[in-house]
Amino acid sequence: MLNLTSEMMSELCDVYGNAFYLLDSKKFSNNFVELSNEFKKIYPNFNIAYSYKTNYTPKLCKIVNDNGGYAEVVSEMELEIALRIGVKATKIIWNGPIKNQDKIKQLLLMGGTVNIDSVFEIETIKKIAHQNPNHRLNLGIRCNFDVGDGVISRFGFDIDSIEFEQALDFIKNIENVHLINLQCHFAKRNVEYWPARAKGMATLALQVKERLGYIPDRIDIGGGLFGHMDDALKAQFSTTIPTYEDYAKAAASVFAEHFPNLETELLIEPGSALVGDCMKFVGRIETIKTVRNKTFATMLGSQKNINMGGVNPPIFVIKSGTERKYYKDVDIVGYTCIEGDVLYHNYEGDLSVGDYVVFSNCGSYSLVMKPPFILPNFPVIDISGNKVELIKRQEYFDDIFHTFSF
Repeated sequence: MLNLTSEMMSELCDVYGNAFYLLDSKKFSNNFVELSNEFKKIYPNFNIAYSYKTNYTPKLCKIVNDNGGYAEVVSEMELEIALRIGVKATKIIWNGPIKNQDKIKQLLLMGGTVNIDSVFEIETIKKIAHQNPNHRLNLGIRCNFDVGDGVISRFGFDIDSIEFEQALDFIKNIENVHLINLQCHFAKRNVEYWPARAKGMATLALQVKERLGYIPDRIDIGGGLFGHMDDALKAQFSTTIPTYEDYAKAAASVFAEHFPNLETELLIEPGSALVGDCMKFVGRIETIKTVRNKTFATMLGSQKNINMGGVNPPIFVIKSGTERKYYKDVDIVGYTCIEGDVLYHNYEGDLSVGDYVVFSNCGSYSLVMKPPFILPNFPVIDISGNKVELIKRQEYFDDIFHTFSF
């Protein structure tokens, strides 16, 4: 990423305004390759299905596709992103508890994978199968079991339930339906739960083989990984932050033991682990005031732009203002009319109106979850390498309100 000097910041602001996202697409690509390599060292038949919902910036999704990864989508909107950037249907996996039936049919007939989440989806798939007897439909089953993390996930079939047996019977009895994928999702990122999810899925795949006569082409053990982050951010977690290598040792080694011939492809679905450290948010300090002995610095930007609650994100200040003052206890707050819109608590250091605050590690669930609340969203600029590229322009009034009737 280009060196962020006050001169460069002034130039960017002259063109793009006083708040924007900075993307490092090269870092994203490097993260993809690094994570993939750590797993392939142990289990070579491995691939990544990137979680579009985490950050569906098309340039990032295209990098995944260019590196041979899968698109893991959870809506017809995300499916359309994948198709528009040229992802082959065979590289698209559709998860999610609710799916558009017409789009399910479209993806299945194109050769893509649909992971069913409940028995209510079976009738839809059955109808598509009967109407298209010459098409092989690639289905996955989302699986749910106890990995000891203390959470009962709402996603997938309880593997000990009658419904799971019904799903297997459906696949076994419909000639043109193929179980291509077994998938699970567990939210906790702690590496200690990864051996349990890997062993549970590997064991389940062998049990499914006894029922269907074959092992699914892919076993997808989901996402939920920590990624690279600043030491200042790591220090705010109560647990040690695992490395890519730690996750690979915890999960890929289980697959190497169960499938020494590499007969099934191991997938994971990282989002934050790939994109978290690839995006920064920049906003200008507009006012500084003290109210009842508490100082607030208001900036053009919101907590919604960084989506990082409960911790202080890594920040640095680019000095651009002229009336500098040293502060010991400043809350850097957003432009919204919400009391809780605090981007950083208890900042200490020099600060001035006109300074730019740069927030790091905000590539995950920030840009995509920012609502059109009070202001539209800001532009995204890729500054990896030696060039500046606008990949998402500033949003304007008409972008938000053209769907309303005045």
